[in-house]
Amino acid sequence: MSDAFLPGNGFSTFEAADKVLVGLSGGVDSAVCVNVLRQQGFEVQGAVVRFSPAHDKAVAEAQKAAAALGVPLTVIDAGEAFEKEVVEPFCAAYCAGRTPNPCVLCNPAVKFKLLAAEADKLGCRFIATGHYARVEDRGDGVYTVCKAVSTARDQSYMLYRLGQDILSRLCLPLGEFEKEDVREMAREASLPCADAPDSMEICFIPDGDYAAFIEGRGLAGKAGHFIAPDGADLGPHKGVLRYTLGQRKGLGLALGKPAFVKAIRENGDVALGWAGEEFFGGMRLSDVCTPDGAPLPAGHYEVKVRSAAAPVGCTFDGETLVRFDEPARAPAPGQSAVFYGGDAVVGGGFIAEALD
Repeated sequence: MSDAFLPGNGFSTFEAADKVLVGLSGGVDSAVCVNVLRQQGFEVQGAVVRFSPAHDKAVAEAQKAAAALGVPLTVIDAGEAFEKEVVEPFCAAYCAGRTPNPCVLCNPAVKFKLLAAEADKLGCRFIATGHYARVEDRGDGVYTVCKAVSTARDQSYMLYRLGQDILSRLCLPLGEFEKEDVREMAREASLPCADAPDSMEICFIPDGDYAAFIEGRGLAGKAGHFIAPDGADLGPHKGVLRYTLGQRKGLGLALGKPAFVKAIRENGDVALGWAGEEFFGGMRLSDVCTPDGAPLPAGHYEVKVRSAAAPVGCTFDGETLVRFDEPARAPAPGQSAVFYGGDAVVGGGFIAEALD
């Protein structure tokens, strides 16, 4: 591991002995976050958010990590808030044919809100998590989320809806590191989670079967028909909650060549296109926000239409319309479009409609 990644070598910090509350998840990232901040001189306390009963295993792992690290741990019960702010909107979106990102919903409305409230109770000036991103002061007192050093691990997309109340006190030390550096630090500290696998599933749906989860709550997606690229009615589908823009697999159709979901219509019909044609010239957004709450100016930006998507150049009209410099693949309604100016997140909104 390069010395450049060691705390104290160009790593931004705050005043020594400040108290910080670290959100522990039970994984390696948040555990190493504790060690990095402690080595920087912070007085560290831990908190784990219990979002739902499906999160009990993660709570137990966080308790093990806190014991190994020797930090006090608070368990925050977020069940009611998580149900209202994340689970219910998640289910409603899928049932309406949209593709939500629950982490984007959770971060401002539940996770960071509750961590900040707990930090206030404990007298902690700062809060911290193991996200791979950075927070920087633009120079005018406005804090922004910035991309992580690790392009492959960057999670700035997930944090774009955080406001100044959170960003002004948020430490994200892992934004300066590569994942393997984090694992090496965990091994050097003999942390039990050093080689734990990364969690990829939706935290409240451990088996990943979101359709079964939604239907198990007594809900159903809009019914409708598949519509072929030539306009022919191909018969009924299984409900819009099982489809997303750009989807190719799981359609259950034999059309002679690969097809994809081009649009999910208001009436519940799923319009198809031929594979290779799933690129769009623009999109319309809703609920556009910025780090300081000001309107996002019209102009040219880079935009990500999914967390793992490469950014593409675009022009934003200052209201809702985005046109891509080059066609972009499957900007799915319900997902977020996050705008960047260089490495900094400058704003974002929810995708309402993909445009040819």
